[in-house]
Amino acid sequence: MGGSAGLVLVVDDDAAIRRSLERGLRLSGFRVAVAEDGAAALARIAELPPDVLVLDVGMPGVPGTQVCRTLRARADDTPVLMLSALDETADRVAGLQAGADDYLVKPFALEELVLRLHALLRRRPPQPTEDVLRVGPLRVHPETREAFWLDAELRLTRREFELLAQLARNAGIVLSRELLLDRVWGYDFEVRSDAVDTFVSYLRRKLEAGGRPRVLHTVRGVGFVLRPPSDGDGGAGEGGSAR
Repeated sequence: MGGSAGLVLVVDDDAAIRRSLERGLRLSGFRVAVAEDGAAALARIAELPPDVLVLDVGMPGVPGTQVCRTLRARADDTPVLMLSALDETADRVAGLQAGADDYLVKPFALEELVLRLHALLRRRPPQPTEDVLRVGPLRVHPETREAFWLDAELRLTRREFELLAQLARNAGIVLSRELLLDRVWGYDFEVRSDAVDTFVSYLRRKLEAGGRPRVLHTVRGVGFVLRPPSDGDGGAGEGGSAR
Protein backbone atom coordinates (compact mmCIF):
# COMPACT_ATOMS: atom_id res chain seq x y z
CA MET A 1 0.00 0.00 0.00
CA GLY A 2 1.33 3.46 -0.85
CA GLY A 3 2.05 5.99 1.86
CA SER A 4 -0.91 8.27 1.18
CA ALA A 5 -2.40 8.58 4.68
CA GLY A 6 0.10 11.21 5.84
CA LEU A 7 3.54 11.48 7.39
CA VAL A 8 3.83 10.06 10.92
CA LEU A 9 6.85 10.79 13.11
CA VAL A 10 7.34 7.96 15.62
CA VAL A 11 9.44 8.96 18.65
CA ASP A 12 10.45 6.19 21.06
CA ASP A 13 13.72 5.28 22.76
CA ASP A 14 12.99 1.56 22.27
CA ALA A 15 14.48 0.51 18.93
CA ALA A 16 12.24 -2.57 18.69
CA ILE A 17 9.11 -0.45 19.10
CA ARG A 18 10.34 2.01 16.49
CA ARG A 19 10.96 -0.77 13.97
CA SER A 20 7.64 -2.45 14.69
CA LEU A 21 5.62 0.77 14.37
CA GLU A 22 7.50 1.89 11.29
CA ARG A 23 6.75 -1.39 9.53
CA GLY A 24 3.14 -1.59 10.68
CA LEU A 25 2.28 2.03 9.86
CA ARG A 26 3.87 1.80 6.41
CA LEU A 27 1.73 -1.27 5.69
CA SER A 28 -1.28 0.77 6.86
CA GLY A 29 -0.61 3.42 4.24
CA PHE A 30 1.39 6.03 6.16
CA ARG A 31 4.73 7.53 5.36
CA VAL A 32 6.87 7.13 8.47
CA ALA A 33 9.87 8.89 9.99
CA VAL A 34 11.45 7.87 13.29
CA ALA A 35 13.44 9.52 16.07
CA GLU A 36 15.08 7.90 19.08
CA ASP A 37 14.58 10.69 21.63
CA GLY A 38 12.99 14.08 22.22
CA ALA A 39 15.93 16.16 21.01
CA ALA A 40 16.13 14.21 17.75
CA ALA A 41 12.37 14.58 17.33
CA LEU A 42 12.47 18.37 17.63
CA ALA A 43 15.31 18.54 15.11
CA ARG A 44 13.46 16.31 12.63
CA ILE A 45 10.22 18.28 13.04
CA ALA A 46 12.12 21.47 12.17
CA GLU A 47 13.49 19.83 9.01
CA LEU A 48 10.32 18.08 7.83
CA PRO A 49 7.11 18.76 9.78
CA PRO A 50 4.98 15.59 10.10
CA ASP A 51 1.22 15.41 9.75
CA VAL A 52 0.90 13.62 13.09
CA LEU A 53 3.26 12.69 15.92
CA VAL A 54 3.40 9.44 17.93
CA LEU A 55 5.36 10.37 21.02
CA ASP A 56 6.56 8.19 23.91
CA VAL A 57 6.16 9.85 27.29
CA GLY A 58 8.96 8.18 29.25
CA MET A 59 12.13 8.94 27.29
CA PRO A 60 15.47 9.87 28.87
CA GLY A 61 16.79 13.37 28.28
CA VAL A 62 13.94 15.36 26.76
CA PRO A 63 10.70 13.54 27.74
CA GLY A 64 7.66 13.40 25.53
CA THR A 65 5.73 15.90 27.63
CA GLN A 66 8.53 18.46 27.16
CA VAL A 67 8.57 17.87 23.39
CA CYS A 68 4.84 18.52 23.32
CA ARG A 69 5.11 21.68 25.45
CA THR A 70 7.88 22.98 23.19
CA LEU A 71 5.76 22.48 20.09
CA ARG A 72 2.72 24.16 21.61
CA ALA A 73 4.85 27.09 22.82
CA ARG A 74 5.86 27.54 19.17
CA ALA A 75 2.17 27.57 18.18
CA ASP A 76 2.75 24.25 16.40
CA ASP A 77 -0.63 22.48 16.24
CA THR A 78 0.63 19.16 14.87
CA PRO A 79 -1.65 16.44 16.32
CA VAL A 80 0.15 14.46 19.04
CA LEU A 81 -0.69 10.96 20.26
CA MET A 82 1.17 10.08 23.46
CA LEU A 83 2.35 6.55 24.26
CA SER A 84 3.08 5.32 27.77
CA ALA A 85 3.64 2.04 29.57
CA LEU A 86 1.92 3.50 32.64
CA ASP A 87 -1.85 3.31 32.93
CA GLU A 88 -2.10 5.97 35.60
CA THR A 89 -4.51 8.90 35.55
CA ALA A 90 -1.71 11.30 36.52
CA ASP A 91 0.32 10.28 33.47
CA ARG A 92 -2.64 10.72 31.12
CA VAL A 93 -3.42 14.11 32.62
CA ALA A 94 0.24 15.20 32.32
CA GLY A 95 0.25 14.33 28.64
CA LEU A 96 -3.01 16.14 27.96
CA GLN A 97 -1.94 19.21 29.93
CA ALA A 98 1.26 19.32 27.88
CA GLY A 99 -0.90 19.72 24.79
CA ALA A 100 -1.30 16.14 23.55
CA ASP A 101 -4.47 15.31 21.61
CA ASP A 102 -4.76 11.64 22.49
CA TYR A 103 -3.22 8.99 24.74
CA LEU A 104 -2.58 5.28 24.26
CA VAL A 105 -1.24 2.87 26.87
CA LYS A 106 1.29 0.16 25.99
CA PRO A 107 0.79 -2.59 25.02
CA PHE A 108 -1.75 -1.70 22.34
CA ALA A 109 -3.06 -3.13 19.10
CA LEU A 110 -1.71 -1.58 15.90
CA GLU A 111 -5.27 -1.43 14.56
CA GLU A 112 -6.32 0.87 17.40
CA LEU A 113 -3.30 3.13 16.86
CA VAL A 114 -4.11 3.40 13.15
CA LEU A 115 -7.75 4.28 13.90
CA ARG A 116 -6.71 6.96 16.36
CA LEU A 117 -4.20 8.45 13.90
CA HIS A 118 -6.83 8.63 11.18
CA ALA A 119 -9.19 10.30 13.67
CA LEU A 120 -6.55 12.92 14.54
CA LEU A 121 -5.80 13.60 10.89
CA ARG A 122 -9.50 14.08 10.14
CA ARG A 123 -9.57 16.79 12.79
CA ARG A 124 -6.85 18.88 11.18
CA PRO A 125 -8.10 22.47 10.88
CA PRO A 126 -9.87 23.15 7.56
CA GLN A 127 -9.06 26.17 5.46
CA PRO A 128 -10.35 29.27 7.25
CA THR A 129 -13.86 30.19 6.13
CA GLU A 130 -15.70 31.25 9.29
CA ASP A 131 -16.36 34.69 10.69
CA VAL A 132 -15.85 35.63 14.34
CA LEU A 133 -18.05 33.67 16.74
CA ARG A 134 -19.45 35.81 19.57
CA VAL A 135 -21.04 34.66 22.82
CA GLY A 136 -21.50 37.65 25.13
CA PRO A 137 -18.02 39.01 25.98
CA LEU A 138 -16.38 35.95 24.40
CA ARG A 139 -14.98 36.14 20.85
CA VAL A 140 -13.70 33.08 19.00
CA HIS A 141 -11.74 33.56 15.77
CA PRO A 142 -11.67 30.26 13.80
CA GLU A 143 -9.57 31.87 11.06
CA THR A 144 -6.67 32.75 13.37
CA ARG A 145 -7.49 30.14 16.06
CA GLU A 146 -7.61 32.84 18.74
CA ALA A 147 -10.12 33.48 21.51
CA PHE A 148 -10.68 36.62 23.58
CA TRP A 149 -12.69 37.64 26.63
CA LEU A 150 -13.30 41.28 25.79
CA ASP A 151 -9.74 42.38 24.95
CA ALA A 152 -7.92 39.71 26.96
CA GLU A 153 -6.59 36.80 24.92
CA LEU A 154 -7.32 33.30 26.22
CA ARG A 155 -4.30 31.04 25.85
CA LEU A 156 -5.78 27.71 24.83
CA THR A 157 -4.33 24.42 23.70
CA ARG A 158 -5.33 23.08 20.30
CA ARG A 159 -7.94 20.74 21.74
CA GLU A 160 -9.33 23.38 24.13
CA PHE A 161 -9.76 25.77 21.21
CA GLU A 162 -11.53 23.16 19.06
CA LEU A 163 -13.89 22.36 21.92
CA LEU A 164 -14.63 26.05 22.55
CA ALA A 165 -15.19 26.72 18.85
CA GLN A 166 -17.62 23.81 18.56
CA LEU A 167 -19.58 25.07 21.56
CA ALA A 168 -19.54 28.65 20.23
CA ARG A 169 -20.86 27.53 16.84
CA ASN A 170 -23.80 26.03 18.73
CA ALA A 171 -24.21 28.67 21.44
CA GLY A 172 -27.37 28.13 23.45
CA ILE A 173 -27.67 24.49 22.33
CA VAL A 174 -26.84 21.66 24.73
CA LEU A 175 -24.30 19.32 23.10
CA SER A 176 -23.93 15.79 24.42
CA ARG A 177 -20.59 14.23 25.32
CA GLU A 178 -21.00 11.75 22.47
CA LEU A 179 -21.58 14.54 19.95
CA LEU A 180 -18.56 16.48 21.19
CA LEU A 181 -16.37 13.35 21.02
CA ASP A 182 -17.40 12.91 17.40
CA ARG A 183 -17.06 16.54 16.31
CA VAL A 184 -13.98 17.52 18.30
CA TRP A 185 -12.08 14.25 18.70
CA GLY A 186 -13.43 12.59 15.57
CA TYR A 187 -13.49 9.08 16.99
CA ASP A 188 -15.54 6.44 15.25
CA PHE A 189 -14.89 3.74 17.85
CA GLU A 190 -15.47 3.28 21.57
CA VAL A 191 -13.56 5.78 23.75
CA ARG A 192 -13.92 7.11 27.26
CA SER A 193 -16.37 10.02 27.32
CA ASP A 194 -14.69 11.49 30.40
CA ALA A 195 -12.17 13.06 28.00
CA VAL A 196 -14.86 15.66 27.32
CA ASP A 197 -15.35 16.37 31.03
CA THR A 198 -11.58 16.71 31.50
CA PHE A 199 -11.23 19.30 28.74
CA VAL A 200 -14.38 21.14 29.81
CA SER A 201 -12.74 21.48 33.23
CA TYR A 202 -9.51 22.84 31.70
CA LEU A 203 -11.45 25.25 29.49
CA ARG A 204 -13.75 26.43 32.27
CA ARG A 205 -10.78 27.33 34.51
CA LYS A 206 -9.37 29.55 31.78
CA LEU A 207 -12.70 31.14 30.91
CA GLU A 208 -13.45 31.93 34.56
CA ALA A 209 -9.96 33.14 35.53
CA GLY A 210 -10.00 36.36 37.55
CA GLY A 211 -13.62 35.93 38.62
CA ARG A 212 -15.20 36.15 35.17
CA PRO A 213 -18.84 34.99 35.04
CA ARG A 214 -19.66 31.48 33.91
CA VAL A 215 -20.52 30.94 30.25
CA LEU A 216 -19.78 27.21 29.92
CA HIS A 217 -22.47 25.24 31.73
CA THR A 218 -23.04 21.57 32.49
CA VAL A 219 -26.56 20.24 32.00
CA ARG A 220 -26.71 17.19 34.22
CA GLY A 221 -27.27 13.96 32.38
CA VAL A 222 -27.26 15.70 28.99
CA GLY A 223 -24.07 17.57 28.15
CA PHE A 224 -22.65 21.09 27.90
CA VAL A 225 -23.81 24.47 26.62
CA LEU A 226 -22.15 27.82 26.00
CA ARG A 227 -24.31 30.89 26.59
CA PRO A 228 -23.75 34.55 27.51
CA PRO A 229 -23.64 35.41 31.22
CA SER A 230 -26.89 36.74 32.61
CA ASP A 231 -27.00 40.20 34.16
CA GLY A 232 -25.38 40.15 37.57
CA ASP A 233 -23.87 36.69 37.07
CA GLY A 234 -20.78 36.51 39.19
CA GLY A 235 -19.67 33.11 37.93
CA ALA A 236 -21.23 30.96 40.64
CA GLY A 237 -22.84 27.69 39.65
CA GLU A 238 -26.52 27.72 38.85
CA GLY A 239 -29.31 25.87 40.53
CA GLY A 240 -31.75 23.58 38.77
CA SER A 241 -30.49 21.12 36.17
CA ALA A 242 -27.53 23.13 34.89
CA ARG A 243 -24.34 24.21 36.54
